[in-house]
Amino acid sequence: MSTPTTRRKIVPAAENGDISDKQDQALIFAAICNGDDLGPFARKAFAAGKPDTLLQHLKHFTRSKESEIEDVCRDHYQEFITAVDDLRSLLSGVESLKLSLFTSNSKLQNVAVPLLTSLEGYIEARNKCSNIAIAIDSLSTCVQLMELCSRANFHLSQNSFYMALKCLDSIESKFLDKTPSSALKRMLEKQIPTIRAHIERKVSKEFGDWLVAIRTVSRNLGQLAIGQASAARQREEEMRVKQRQAEEGVSLRDGVYTLEEEDDEIDRILDGSNGTNGNLGFDLIPLYRAYHIHQTLGYEDRFKKYYFENRKLQLTSDFQVSSMTPFLESHQTFFAQIAGFFIVEDRVLRTGGGLISRTEVESLWDTAVSKMCSVLEDQFSRMHTANHLLLIKDYVSLLGVTMRRYGYPIDALLDVLSKHKDKYHELLLSDCLKKITEVLAADKFEQMYMKKEYEYSMNVLSFQLQTSNIIPAFPYVAPFSFTVPDCCRIVRSFIEDSVSFMSYGGQLEFYDVVKKYLDRLLTEVLDGALLKVINGSVSGVNQAMQMAANMAVFERACDFFFRHAAQLSGIPSRIGERGRRQFPLIKARNAAEETLSGLLKQKADEFLTLMENINWMIDDPPQGGNEYVNEVIIFLETLASTARQILPAPVLNRVLQDVLSHISHTIINALLAESVKRFNINAIMGLDVDIQQLETFAENQASLVPVADAAHLKSALIESRQMINLLLNNHPESFLNPVIREKSYNSLDYRKVVAISEKLREHSDSLFGSFGNRGAKPNPKKKSLDALIRRLRDMD
Repeated sequence: MSTPTTRRKIVPAAENGDISDKQDQALIFAAICNGDDLGPFARKAFAAGKPDTLLQHLKHFTRSKESEIEDVCRDHYQEFITAVDDLRSLLSGVESLKLSLFTSNSKLQNVAVPLLTSLEGYIEARNKCSNIAIAIDSLSTCVQLMELCSRANFHLSQNSFYMALKCLDSIESKFLDKTPSSALKRMLEKQIPTIRAHIERKVSKEFGDWLVAIRTVSRNLGQLAIGQASAARQREEEMRVKQRQAEEGVSLRDGVYTLEEEDDEIDRILDGSNGTNGNLGFDLIPLYRAYHIHQTLGYEDRFKKYYFENRKLQLTSDFQVSSMTPFLESHQTFFAQIAGFFIVEDRVLRTGGGLISRTEVESLWDTAVSKMCSVLEDQFSRMHTANHLLLIKDYVSLLGVTMRRYGYPIDALLDVLSKHKDKYHELLLSDCLKKITEVLAADKFEQMYMKKEYEYSMNVLSFQLQTSNIIPAFPYVAPFSFTVPDCCRIVRSFIEDSVSFMSYGGQLEFYDVVKKYLDRLLTEVLDGALLKVINGSVSGVNQAMQMAANMAVFERACDFFFRHAAQLSGIPSRIGERGRRQFPLIKARNAAEETLSGLLKQKADEFLTLMENINWMIDDPPQGGNEYVNEVIIFLETLASTARQILPAPVLNRVLQDVLSHISHTIINALLAESVKRFNINAIMGLDVDIQQLETFAENQASLVPVADAAHLKSALIESRQMINLLLNNHPESFLNPVIREKSYNSLDYRKVVAISEKLREHSDSLFGSFGNRGAKPNPKKKSLDALIRRLRDMD
């Protein structure tokens, strides 16, 4: 269907004759087309008072555009008419379709109502099934959750905290977000941190209890470890004794060398491989459990720091030295506590899985060493007893051996011990001086009486004082007094204490130090004490003889002392003997012999005073010698028979030689005495007999002393013998011959020769002057004697 289109006619606008209006209109049209602002045009129109003109222009523009719109609408109107016609035809088809759909819908409703009812039942059943499945899943989740909760509660009740924490971790990671019950979820979110806090408190309490208990355990461990080191040292000493005996050729038929496996009880305790663990209470399980739990909780670093700080505080408290208890009584506990502490720390370092680092352990050990050194310095400075210092030194050295075994450096401790060796030996010398002084003060200067063999072994053999390997018959009277073995015991104890102090002190060769102080003990202490007794307490011949006998035995004892010191120091005996100097008690020995000789000289002088009864102008020479010499010979023989029982032959020889020398000087002095104005040849011949008897006595001692010593003994009379020989010589002038003088008169002083010869010459002058004969030949002896006197005076 088509409809004729009519076009609207557009009346053209009236033209203004005014050209300016056209220009303005063109400008306005252009501005509107370009979308420019019309404000200037409006202001211009109102300013010119022609707003109507502006309205006209705008209306004109509107009319011109309406025509354009009409053209556009006209171009599309035909299509619109066509579309309307199409819609009208479609409307009739829709009505028929609607009727058909209504009919179909009625049929469908009649057929679908039973189906829809069945569908609704199916959907409801399906929803119920889905709900049931969800409920089953929720119940399954809850059951698993409850099982984990129950398992966690069980582990908590059994103190299996690690397993409980693992259960909590599983609950958090697997079930907490899936929990269907919000109430249960809130309960879990609240209880899980609480349970973890509870576990942390429990293991922290167990760790705290372990910290308290480990102090006692550490002390016991330290004591056991140091005791084990002491036992090992004892076994080592026994092996050294066997080795020394083997080196010296001692039979070891009863000794069998075996390899002994060291029974390290400490390692078994630390490893928990014996029942002693329970007795000592050593158990690192609470510590490692606490460490593991804190690792599981994520607090590993915090626990490490907490452990180190607490152990450091414990170590600091272990450093406290009680002022109420003497250090001598508490030093073992003090050092054992520290030793046990670091034994435990060494075990924790090696098995703790990084709980403590080696640097931290070394830091604690450095602190401990510094504190122990300061404590030792302080305590040593207060000590005035050598034995106390030795006890502490021994225990510290055992501590050092124990700690070195676990890899701890101990050089600083050994330096402190070495630093105080001089003080220790000074105290030891002081103690020995007191003991020796007490022993010497109690000496009765009597020979020691031994009833049993064990007494002989204890007092003689143990110091190698015997002169023979044959055991004497008992009872046995020793040549020395009880002072000798008592002093030997003191010196031997000094040696053993000195070696004990120097041993295990980090110094491998210490014999020179021991020998140095042994020399001081013998030369300063013992020699000085003996000198004091000899000079102050010895008053009789028996006492002096006993003291001289003691000194001879001391000489053998000194050889034993240096050998014993060398053996204990690990030095071969031959090297010790090679380095020994002269007899260290030589001053006391000389003083004892001089005292004995002096007393014997005094006794001899009592008999020599009988020389005052000599008739110097006797007519005939005495056949048996002068009276005094018989008394002197009896005295000397009695002396020799008594002295040889206790005095060694060399000592007896020296004493007799001194006494005979004194007798010889006394004879010479008697000839020089002013009371003797002159004497004859018969008196000289009597003195010759006296000297011969004395020489015979000296020769009789040859069976008791070596031949060389017997010759020396006889040589003690050399001055008197040479003087008598010169006076009896028919040619005394031969004294002036250097060769003869050196051979026969080398002991004579020419001044004494002059003085004595003049006394003999005066007698000869008076004799020859009274009975001289003019025809008689001059006496050649007198002539020679005069020449000798004259020449000697010229020499003077």
